[in-house]
Amino acid sequence: MALNTAVYTGESGVVAYDVGGSAQNLASVRSFSIDQETSALECTTTGDSGRQYVAGQTSFSGSMDLYQRDSDTGHNALFSGIGAAPATIELYPSGKDSGIKLFGEVIITGHSLSTSFDGMVEVSVTFQGVGTLTKAVAS
Repeated sequence: MALNTAVYTGESGVVAYDVGGSAQNLASVRSFSIDQETSALECTTTGDSGRQYVAGQTSFSGSMDLYQRDSDTGHNALFSGIGAAPATIELYPSGKDSGIKLFGEVIITGHSLSTSFDGMVEVSVTFQGVGTLTKAVAS
């Protein structure tokens, strides 16, 4: 739709993960984060007054925390994603109807489940990007 021009909260955030060729919203997402990096390649030569650098290749990685939903196909796909081929992830910080959409191919690098007698069963997932992260207007 439109870019969100105001400061917004993450309460409407959505994560969609590729399940059998179709991105499906994950149930019970508590939080997610994504990090982008560019390597700095030194290209200093004699006579330079200081160190010189050029931008190298980019990479991205991230994590998400969810409440476990045994019947959610997206949760099951994340669990099965360890050691699997790359899959598409879509991240909507302010929901699918406003703001931005970040998406790319990822490999699931970690899946941990934790529980306590007085809390919810929680899942933490980490992922490593394959290729580039794309930013678009959420629609």
